[in-house]
Amino acid sequence: MPQSTPQISWLNSLRAFTQPQVVTMLFLGISAGIPLLLIFSSLGLWLREAGIERATVTYFSWAALGYSFKFVWAPLVDKLPLPIFTAWLGQRRGWILFSQLMIMLAIILMASLNPAQDSLTLMAFAAILLGFSSATQDIVIDAFRIESANNELQALMSSSYIAGYRIGMIISGAGALLLASYYGSNLAEYSYSAWRWTYLSMAAVMLIGVITTLLIREPSKTGGDVVFHDKRDHVQLLILFSLAISSFIATYYVSSSVAVDAKNMLAKTLSNQPLASFLVECLRLGCGLLAASLCAKLLVTSNTISYTLVSKSYLEPVKDFFNRYGASLAWLLLALIGLYRISDIVLGVISNIFYQDLGFTKPEIAGVVKTFGLVMTLVGGFLGGILVLRFDVMRILFLGAVLSAVTNLLFMLLAQAGHNIPMLYLVISADNLSAGLASAAFIAFLSSLTNISFTAVQYAIFSSLMTLLPKVLGGYSGSMVESIGYEQFFIITALLGVPVLILIICANKRFIPKGHKFH
Repeated sequence: MPQSTPQISWLNSLRAFTQPQVVTMLFLGISAGIPLLLIFSSLGLWLREAGIERATVTYFSWAALGYSFKFVWAPLVDKLPLPIFTAWLGQRRGWILFSQLMIMLAIILMASLNPAQDSLTLMAFAAILLGFSSATQDIVIDAFRIESANNELQALMSSSYIAGYRIGMIISGAGALLLASYYGSNLAEYSYSAWRWTYLSMAAVMLIGVITTLLIREPSKTGGDVVFHDKRDHVQLLILFSLAISSFIATYYVSSSVAVDAKNMLAKTLSNQPLASFLVECLRLGCGLLAASLCAKLLVTSNTISYTLVSKSYLEPVKDFFNRYGASLAWLLLALIGLYRISDIVLGVISNIFYQDLGFTKPEIAGVVKTFGLVMTLVGGFLGGILVLRFDVMRILFLGAVLSAVTNLLFMLLAQAGHNIPMLYLVISADNLSAGLASAAFIAFLSSLTNISFTAVQYAIFSSLMTLLPKVLGGYSGSMVESIGYEQFFIITALLGVPVLILIICANKRFIPKGHKFH
């Protein structure tokens, strides 16, 4: 093959980034990326400066579990029209705008609370509202992205979305830290006013997403019967969702005292409090999901809810996936989805606290981890998008998984080096470059698994599964570090990536997406 051919192909790949659909995803990515760190790292530093202990701080990461259960209400977002919003903007844009306004409301509510004086329960409620609203925005943006372009553009749109997402994270990460520091809050001298104005500023930045939503067009390519037009269907779907969620919450509430006793008993048996807590909480999670499922089944068998409605909303998207790939391959792909990001998510929950414990200041964290880290993530994301376009997505998935596991080991060196800026630059360079590359490949992989007829629900299931176990485990990262120390914790996060490599190799033997197969 002549050498000029690949040069033209690479040039055309780069030019594809200027297409309107790809540029749109950059700005929607910014809107999607802003809320995440306001629940994770920025909120973690705020709580630490307010005098909240480390273990309690990391528990707040569970407020983002809405991302992991968004498949539950994805059918509502997919099928139910919003009063005023849908008629004004369309089904996708209407839901995007509504979720963006709810995100702004949640951030403003968080800004009105002082964790050093006010109830942490109220702060947790505000954080949960933010996670729920942000996850809803993600559901619609993912559907909008997949429906707005052909498969050939999905990798580049994923890269553009990741770039925007990281820019949003830099705004709510580095931007929030710099603002809080500028307004006069630090670990030695806490200032609620500084954090209040910081969060109010983040709410104002969400206007980027609002303006983008108002300017873009509703996608013309959608699945059949996108919206339920019968008002009886609207009511039944809302009843189903409300009662199922109520059953889930009631199960957690009733089991709270039993869970405390079970954790203490199991901790004595295992001699490991974090592991005991993790196992008990996983059991509670399973019981909650079972209660919600039984509630839904009862509603259907009693003819309160139409089986056809449940089938269209929840069962058909799942059946379609298993019919297309077969049971064994489908389960293998779901296992890969559920474990692919476990290494970096578990580590990421406590990363900012780790930097702070090493003595890095908020300006240093903002400059190196957030700002410079963003640049490396963007490079990795765009590189991942181009590589997926040029090669098989499974090759890049494997490469991303290897790099993610290996770079976690570099955090051990940073823990040994302590407050060392050059070492911090090295670690952040490697970690964010690999994360950007892996994320671009993974989003393109998930998009390729989605049927256009069930876009919102299927992608919500995939992305929910992607974060469920990692975030549940990440909530105990603070307790794990207190028990075994940072270095051993980083070894564990790296080892968590080994099963992922095995799953990719097994899946690649049977799942062949467009492109080349690696050996």
